Amino acid sequence: MELTVDEGGVPRCWWGAEPEIYRRYHDEEWGRAVVADDRLFEKICLEGFQAGLSWLTILRKREAFRAGFAGFDPSVVAGFGDIDVRRLLTDAGIVRHEGKIRSTINNAARALELIDERGSLAAYFWGWALPDVDPPRDIPPLTEASSALSKDLKRRGWSFVGPTTVYAFMQAMGVVNDHLEGCHVREECAAARRHVLTTRT
Repeated sequence: MELTVDEGGVPRCWWGAEPEIYRRYHDEEWGRAVVADDRLFEKICLEGFQAGLSWLTILRKREAFRAGFAGFDPSVVAGFGDIDVRRLLTDAGIVRHEGKIRSTINNAARALELIDERGSLAAYFWGWALPDVDPPRDIPPLTEASSALSKDLKRRGWSFVGPTTVYAFMQAMGVVNDHLEGCHVREECAAARRHVLTTRT
């Protein structure tokens, strides 16, 4: 658990240094507070696809996933049927795992139920955010909060949402801020997170 400093003297979390696609993801996306429902839905689905694989694999295929899953619009994906499953299973641009494809379709329907109940996915997921804490010294694979959120999602009928998958989602969407102390984007992410927490209460 340490920072790396690039050739320009910019410090960032060790995992976000290389390759360039990771660097952009770390600097521009990871840990930044997200409240857009389509992005929240996309991310939790892609984290499910990532299970057993590297995030780099998913990141490189993300545009193909977006094309195949209608931009991860849950109102569209929820209507996918067997023809769409077969289409996606022949799409070499994505991870062709039938269980994960069907899970995404199922989860789209569950997402619509949550939106109907809570007004938005953001209202639901940000309800699991905890107050600010000190920068992490060690990043665990899961937490009590991610385990509780995973349990609640499963109770609601979601799939491929284990506590480790859910924690990766929470980190990426800024629900928690796991940028290390000294990382050049930590404070920016913390400020955006505080803004969301303040405006939703």
